[in-house]
Amino acid sequence: MKDVVALGELLVDFTPGGETDRGIALFARNPGGAPANVLAMNARLGGGTAFIGKVGRDAFGDFLRQTLDEWGIDHSGLVADAHIPTTLAFVQLDERGDRSFTFYRKPGADMMLTVGEVNRALVDDCRVFHFGSVSLTDEPCRSAALETAAWAELRGKVISFDPNYRPFLWDSEEAAREQMLKGVGLADVLKVSEEEMTLLTGETGWENGSQKLLDMGPGLVLVTMGEKGAAFRNRVCCGHLPAYDVPVVDTTGAGDAFVGAVLHRLKGLSGEEIAVLDRETLADVVDFANAAGSLTTTRGGAIPAMPTMEEIEALRNK
Repeated sequence: MKDVVALGELLVDFTPGGETDRGIALFARNPGGAPANVLAMNARLGGGTAFIGKVGRDAFGDFLRQTLDEWGIDHSGLVADAHIPTTLAFVQLDERGDRSFTFYRKPGADMMLTVGEVNRALVDDCRVFHFGSVSLTDEPCRSAALETAAWAELRGKVISFDPNYRPFLWDSEEAAREQMLKGVGLADVLKVSEEEMTLLTGETGWENGSQKLLDMGPGLVLVTMGEKGAAFRNRVCCGHLPAYDVPVVDTTGAGDAFVGAVLHRLKGLSGEEIAVLDRETLADVVDFANAAGSLTTTRGGAIPAMPTMEEIEALRNK
């Protein structure tokens, strides 16, 4: 049985890669896409994983399939589109390493995944089903994601959802909020950034924002706050833990590493059990995930930057 199966975007992140001797910016080809990043972190920690999605029948798609293979991620659910190219994203970094995205996805292959192309056998044979809102921007992938999540819920799987809001991909905040709330309503484990929490609840403080999100149905709400750390709330406790002080190079994939690490530590628990974990246990899970996310920021790219168990524990024990 797979520990985590994820559905969504698998794409190429072109991240800053220095300059030529004439001062012209270079971009490095990196595998990415939030659901795939989550799987990569989980796989790095020894978890059994599988990916469901679509790439183009092109060189970029071949590169991404090979990457999943190299990371030990089951790609039997990866479909190739003969007509629509693999989705691309160009990442810009500011002076603090914070990133912004420009997507080449009108359309991109990930958007074209249909309900009928989803390998539901992978979902039947997993503990956790994870997805994000990039798959909710357009049809047919929107129906593929929501119907698969509903299928997983009916079969008693733990549902993990990360809104992963990318304004560039939505017509409006209202449209994004409407679709994201569908994912929130299905989730057992919900991870949001501060920005996403505010978009969904109108609250700027994690205490009220996390409570409002918990009231919408999830059993565990996690709020990541970059250099300020992360907060957590379930039905019986809440708290906040600081981030680790590391030299930041690139924040791409840090939130996904956090999610992958959380799901690894919650392995084997049901949604109901997660919802009533005590504060000491949850704090340890979130501290572990904070370390994983922090270490990811010390390297370029997303999937290539995922840390090992040994690196995570070494940072925690400093």
